[in-house]
Amino acid sequence: MKRLRIGIVGGTGYTGVELLRLLARHPHAELVAITSRKEAGMPVADLFPSLRGQIDLAFSTPDDAPLHTCDLVFFATPHGVAMAQARRLVDAGVRLIDLAADFRLQNLAEFTQWYGMEHACPELLQESVYGLPELRREAIAKARIVANPGCYPTTVQLGFAPLLRTPGLIEADHLVANCVSGVSGAGRKAEIGLLFSEASDNYKAYGVKGHRHGPEINEQLRRIAGVAPGGGAVDCLFVPHLAPMIRGMHSTLYARLTPTGQTADLQSLYAEFYAREAFVDVLPAGSVPETRSVRGANTLRLAIHRPRADTAMILVVQDNLTKGASGQAVQNMNVMFGLPETTGLDSLAVLP
Repeated sequence: MKRLRIGIVGGTGYTGVELLRLLARHPHAELVAITSRKEAGMPVADLFPSLRGQIDLAFSTPDDAPLHTCDLVFFATPHGVAMAQARRLVDAGVRLIDLAADFRLQNLAEFTQWYGMEHACPELLQESVYGLPELRREAIAKARIVANPGCYPTTVQLGFAPLLRTPGLIEADHLVANCVSGVSGAGRKAEIGLLFSEASDNYKAYGVKGHRHGPEINEQLRRIAGVAPGGGAVDCLFVPHLAPMIRGMHSTLYARLTPTGQTADLQSLYAEFYAREAFVDVLPAGSVPETRSVRGANTLRLAIHRPRADTAMILVVQDNLTKGASGQAVQNMNVMFGLPETTGLDSLAVLP
């Protein structure tokens, strides 16, 4: 097949440079535009020396970039940017993957509440597809607009999905997700709480009163369980934490088992559910996954435990910038254009 013409809007952040790293080695991707208003004219390799000899483009402004000629445009931008440009690009026949939240929440009131803005194109929101390939593969393949999932929600959904897809195993209205991210999850920005002297040798919860990933998690868990929008039969208490590491994510998930669930073979359930998934690794019983085992790889690893007879505990790790963001976006691209899903994503985790 011909190489896909790819544009990236907002290529100067952590998800942007991770996209560049992955796409530079993708055999079917041709990068034709990388935008940044602030860095317009600067060679990409000058800002990111790790890409010397791999990316020859310079940053351009969104107005000057030939985005309308692309097959696909990634938005690695703050919330609100993709929806402002989506109509023009979609009308030009360009397909979109948004790594921000513009197309994740179907509930407009919740979007406005959590992101502080009105949605610019609700008609396109209705046709957008939530891009978790392991659960939405067929819809993603046909989509014009894909909403790349949040990093935390990816771990929570893939961690709970086998239990929710098998009726009668858990009390789905009492789910708990205790999740931890490295500081790169906050983006490439100057902020006091992200300074080395503030984040190092420290560990803290944040968003305890409510976090914007909470409604995304619950909306999608209800979809996985087959509950109608607005239904309340599935509910997850989500609390994020910041750990003193650059990249990585660890989620500890809890579900209360029903009498039926207490007799189920959960290890076999998970192993069979993900048996054909290239990027979900179900570890042997009793394992404890580590964040460093997925650093730089598009792999999510999980382990199932039963600390009490009535409780399932799922431990999930991923790289928040790869499977939690840009790697998953490339995985979605592969699905959208009929490529093998692993194309360009076969990098192993980096140790130590």
